[in-house]
Amino acid sequence: MIRVYNTLKGEKEDFIPQKNNEVKMYVCGPTVYDMSHIGHARSAVAFDLIYRYLKYRGYKVTYVRNYTDVDDKIIKKAGEEGAAAHEVAERYIKAFDEDMDALGVSLPDFRPKVTETMDEIIRFVQTLIDKGYAYVVDGDVYYSVRKFGEYGRLSGKKIEELEAGARVEIDERKNDPLDFALWKASKEGEPWWDSPWGKGRPGWHIECSAMSQKFLGGTLDIHGGGKDLIFPHHENEIAQSEGATGRPFVRYWLHNGFVNINKEKMSKSLGNILSIRDALNNYSSEAIRLFLLSSHYRSPIDYSPDALSDAEASLDRFYTTLQRMEKEWPEIIKKKADKKEKERLLQPVMDAMDDDFNTALAIGHIFNEVHRVNRLMDEAGESGSSSGLIPFLPAVKEAFKEIGSVLGVFNKTTEMYFNEKKKHLSISEDEIKKSIEERNKARRAKEWARADQIRRELEEKGIILEDRSDGTIWKVKR
Repeated sequence: MIRVYNTLKGEKEDFIPQKNNEVKMYVCGPTVYDMSHIGHARSAVAFDLIYRYLKYRGYKVTYVRNYTDVDDKIIKKAGEEGAAAHEVAERYIKAFDEDMDALGVSLPDFRPKVTETMDEIIRFVQTLIDKGYAYVVDGDVYYSVRKFGEYGRLSGKKIEELEAGARVEIDERKNDPLDFALWKASKEGEPWWDSPWGKGRPGWHIECSAMSQKFLGGTLDIHGGGKDLIFPHHENEIAQSEGATGRPFVRYWLHNGFVNINKEKMSKSLGNILSIRDALNNYSSEAIRLFLLSSHYRSPIDYSPDALSDAEASLDRFYTTLQRMEKEWPEIIKKKADKKEKERLLQPVMDAMDDDFNTALAIGHIFNEVHRVNRLMDEAGESGSSSGLIPFLPAVKEAFKEIGSVLGVFNKTTEMYFNEKKKHLSISEDEIKKSIEERNKARRAKEWARADQIRRELEEKGIILEDRSDGTIWKVKR
């Protein structure tokens, strides 16, 4: 049984979909006015992992993630560039999709855009007006927050304590300072659509209510997004959706934690916004994904060069172990995997994932097995007997492959992995071999200073040496 932490209840609950094994899942996507940053990657990878795991466990998942392609920020960016708003939006949608592909993020079943859902949004707003939850003022439409008696139950905020301030724009035309815009009358130079209240465009919150209902209908099983969206965005979604439909909007609310940069909150005011592109220029996509999954999705995570170097080193350790299995025990790993042994290997990983998708614990179990595999191969090499490896290595290889397909990491061939790393080298393989031979010669002559110098020179060029009983091997440090 999968258990998830439901923000609405403030505790873990058994995950029970409304309809047998079918899951309706909606996640808030990006507002496309700039290059996507590592915080967007955190959310996308977290919910991609949840999507993958639910399917792995046999659920039929319909996954929707939207694009906000009309917004104040997009309009502002278009004005600065002297471009049309839709051109700006399309450019950054393309960039976002490319970044997601690089990170191995699966395509959702539906990726709606606000501009393509305008009819549904207008009908949704009209329904709220007809039911007395919204009112029109000079072409703007506002939601009357106090009409929804359960407002604040997701965020824990009490309506009596909410006052106009930094989060709520003061507008004397509103019946109440807490009311928020569902529809905004057009201003000169802005994109607009015809509506019963005049030319205008939707407010931010209404779009997700309309899109989720269009593609999923009824009550959603899962709604996800970053913790920063809990209030006001998700709180307003609940008020709008339940006001319009008269039924529960979402059963399980899941929220991912923030990304800090070198232990500081990522923010424009601090100038430490890290784009996904910049991260990909410095680290492999698989290392970034492994880093993002190495902490529980609800926890904050600190992005730093050391953390990414650790992720690269972990990947090297994993693929080096696979490569060793293939080179030293090729006949054994070709054997059919023992089903019980494979299940034994998978069970602790499954248990971790069933507990609110605890990837940190799951990855820890994987590296425990990596350590065990290397120890058993060492022992087999020393004893000259491979009998202890026969039921184990094939099961390990199959289990790793299966886990990798769920996590979106550890699923390359060793040849692919190491060839990709070699592309970044500033030194040829022949030069590396010559340097190793020279170092070995220096070591035999006990010229330790020269041997250490050669090691350092290679490391500066991205090559790590490892001295083993059967000789010196090298690998690439990214």
